[in-house]
Amino acid sequence: MSETKKPDANQLRPATQMVHGGVMRSQFGETSEALFMTQGYVYDSAESQEARFKGDEPGFIYSRYANPTISMFEERMALLEGAEAARGTASGMAAVTAAMLSCVKAGDHVVAASALFGSCLYIVSELLPRFGVECTLVDGTDLSAWKAAMQPNTRACFLESPTNPVLSVLDIAGVADIAHEAGAKLVVDNVFATALWQSPLALGADVVIYSATKHIDGQGRCLGGVVLSDAQFIEEEFKDIHRHTGPSLSPFNAWVMLKGLETFPLRVKAQTEAARILADRLAEHKAIARVYYPGRADHPQADVVAKQMRGGSTMVAIDVVGGKGNAFALENALKVIQISNNLGDAKSLITHPATTTHQRLNDDQLAAAGIGQGTLRLSVGLEDIEDLWEDFEQAFSSL
Repeated sequence: MSETKKPDANQLRPATQMVHGGVMRSQFGETSEALFMTQGYVYDSAESQEARFKGDEPGFIYSRYANPTISMFEERMALLEGAEAARGTASGMAAVTAAMLSCVKAGDHVVAASALFGSCLYIVSELLPRFGVECTLVDGTDLSAWKAAMQPNTRACFLESPTNPVLSVLDIAGVADIAHEAGAKLVVDNVFATALWQSPLALGADVVIYSATKHIDGQGRCLGGVVLSDAQFIEEEFKDIHRHTGPSLSPFNAWVMLKGLETFPLRVKAQTEAARILADRLAEHKAIARVYYPGRADHPQADVVAKQMRGGSTMVAIDVVGGKGNAFALENALKVIQISNNLGDAKSLITHPATTTHQRLNDDQLAAAGIGQGTLRLSVGLEDIEDLWEDFEQAFSSL
């Protein structure tokens, strides 16, 4: 397709961008994005190769640096997020690690919310300190705690919102103001909200991270991650970390993610509506002590949800009466909903965070994250809502 026939993706609405954004067609004019499974690239001359390595000539050098299929995925993600630039990574945790390493050096300080996914908590509280980066953990919902924790050498703040697994919602704009006043960048993991329902960059965040493994793929097929920010951060601060440490996204996985993005708005909208209905029904059941869902009036940060989110989430957290024993019994009795620690899938999945995703946390850390022994995390899929509810009803009857 000629350049004059290509639509200006910036002028399109999100659903259309997810179908047409970032398309880079080969000489064959393929309808579906091409999958470029190659490690390296051939040059017309030694002079051309020299110019490309110097950055004087556009083009690809090596697929650890960039690849046409990965570039299409990155451009489409940037359109979705409203970011100037994006870089794909091999997994969500590769994105977290590379982004944080791009923000700090030995002698710097990081402030992070204590309610984090177990692997994220490991990065900020165990890995970074090995290399001389101090970390302070705070109650992420308390802006005064963020402010009190800032130091002259604070260079990055890190949070996820809504949190994993109990969906606390942090005031991104408020934390961004505190971070910027101290000269620090705010890095936000936006997986539970998705780009459909929350836009951290518009709220003041500097860097946004996704595990593309989750809703972006959306069908449990492969791993991937993405880091989004302004062009300055991606090209000057993130680029060398990404190139030289090698957390590269596979071209095949990038192609799968491109296919996932085509249906992303449809899937997330349907899953969110189903999650909302299930949350309301579960809240009325005597076997459930508490339901956590952004958008419900009883959500602890309902005012923040109303201010910064356009929708709820595909995720629901519940506290089962009777603790771990009944939580396990409920999981085991479910037939349609499957036990798995993944999320964002077309299939509904349930897990017990205290013994899976957050099993590395001690009792104090679990309490700080709001995780009890009866807490279950539900990722709502694309099944019929009545089948999901009937599955819960028969499981409750077995307790």
